[in-house]
Amino acid sequence: MRRPRTAAALLAAAALILAGVSPAPGAAAQDGRSRGARPTVVLVHGAWADASSWSGVVARLQADGYPVRAIANPLRSLTGDAASVKTFLATLTGPVVLVGHSYGGAVITNAATGNPAVKALVYVNAFAPDAGESATQLAGPDSALSVPDPATVFDLVPPALPPAADTDLYLKKATVVTSFASGLSLDDKAIVAATQRPATVGALNEPSGAPAWRSIPSWYVIGAKDRIIPPGAQRAMAERAGSTVVEYDAGHVGLMTAPRTVTQVIEQAARASTR
Repeated sequence: MRRPRTAAALLAAAALILAGVSPAPGAAAQDGRSRGARPTVVLVHGAWADASSWSGVVARLQADGYPVRAIANPLRSLTGDAASVKTFLATLTGPVVLVGHSYGGAVITNAATGNPAVKALVYVNAFAPDAGESATQLAGPDSALSVPDPATVFDLVPPALPPAADTDLYLKKATVVTSFASGLSLDDKAIVAATQRPATVGALNEPSGAPAWRSIPSWYVIGAKDRIIPPGAQRAMAERAGSTVVEYDAGHVGLMTAPRTVTQVIEQAARASTR
């Protein structure tokens, strides 16, 4: 009789231990709902870059438990690029924080219009155009790319002048090194120059449609050393949009040189959007 009693006692003890470490009824489901309530962060890169430019930001967002997607921006036309992002957003469920860098800011401005799932916009060294404005126009005369002869800062494909709307613009290596990728090492600048994706002349000069920032809360990360979109131009766009502003000591590719700051602002926007 002793053996059965011993076995029963062991089983009872095991049950008590398991009860002590197991979550209370409904706790697992509650935790799942908490995680699921976090918005999906969608990152849209700009011209002369690709989704890998967000790598440092992606790693930090994932470590903090955020669902994140860094998607391809076609860089063909503002209307078409915005439509591509809008189509991607339609595949997601739940709230979204939409983030754009550089020309990607113009794209999210158009892609989010009328989409109730987008709860916050984050502009990172980006264009935030109003209706009728183009990226080239907003960069202004102080931009390193605003020069009388575009062939001095761009490689045109095809090289015919004047360029057409569908002409691809690549940055010359010297432009990448001195202006576009400031803050990176020389080796990393060389990689950016070699792997850049071109934007078309038409995309950078196409007027924007109705801006999403008129109805969606926005955050703006301004690079104080930006030579592509001068800080003054960024401040003017941020003020007009009513954005929450964070300035950091970075050049145009601050998403690569200061990913921690950029991530912090994105998470601030995400937290505000779920209150």
